[in-house]
Amino acid sequence: MTETMLTPDLPCHNYAGWPVSSPAKASLKHGFFTAKGGISRGVYESLNCGYGSNDDPACIDENRRRVAAGLGFAPDKLFGLKQYHSATAILLSESAGSACDQRPDADAYVTTRRDVAVAILTADCVPVLFADRDNGVIGAAHAGWRGANGGILESTVNMMCANGATLASIEAVIGPAIAKSSYQVGDDCRDAVVTAHADAMQFFSVDPKAPEKYLFDLPAFTAWQLGRIGLTDYVDLAIDTYDSANNLFSHRRATHAQLPDTGRQISVIGLTS
Repeated sequence: MTETMLTPDLPCHNYAGWPVSSPAKASLKHGFFTAKGGISRGVYESLNCGYGSNDDPACIDENRRRVAAGLGFAPDKLFGLKQYHSATAILLSESAGSACDQRPDADAYVTTRRDVAVAILTADCVPVLFADRDNGVIGAAHAGWRGANGGILESTVNMMCANGATLASIEAVIGPAIAKSSYQVGDDCRDAVVTAHADAMQFFSVDPKAPEKYLFDLPAFTAWQLGRIGLTDYVDLAIDTYDSANNLFSHRRATHAQLPDTGRQISVIGLTS
């Protein structure tokens, strides 16, 4: 993992294995962006990219423009979603025009197109970027506990394979997400996960500060799911959103601070010509 400054004030995290170019593989650009480098103010300071927040839409537009430009994509070619913790993955087809014209209801985007980028938003949930560089297929998935438990990762991989990817060639990178030490959950989460995956109890432990609650290792559960799907090349950047030193938005941290809202960071991947 590396942290890159795309502009003097627009930092993002990268997976060190992807920037390495190879004539046999498709070229891509990607970034797990932080909360820094934008124009939003207050609880949204500063690179809030989430239209689902109560931030000024004009600020969000400019923040997303900066992200697209930082990676070398046109602002209208940065495609996002209206996420709702589903298992729905969709294909960004050749017929899709401007990103300004659409933001479908789904939690993962897959594409084979060049010179466009797909993006997902998080503020504690797990962002996962996928790439089959051998066959030129990429994806981006938003995996909260409901999505990870309900099949969003499988849906993304299946959509990629239906559009030319092969399971053995898919690489996946888990970006910044809330660490187990800060992710307290109740019986509803634990019971749902263990009911769906009987051997997933390993990702829960009793919270020593509240014995009636549990601590859930969502990033590790996500990585485990990727392995169960059949991926062999996946990595967790192990960056905690709750830790304020990492300059990331965290819904859980904002809730504990009794703030009215929080911003969302953006994770982006795109194939280039």
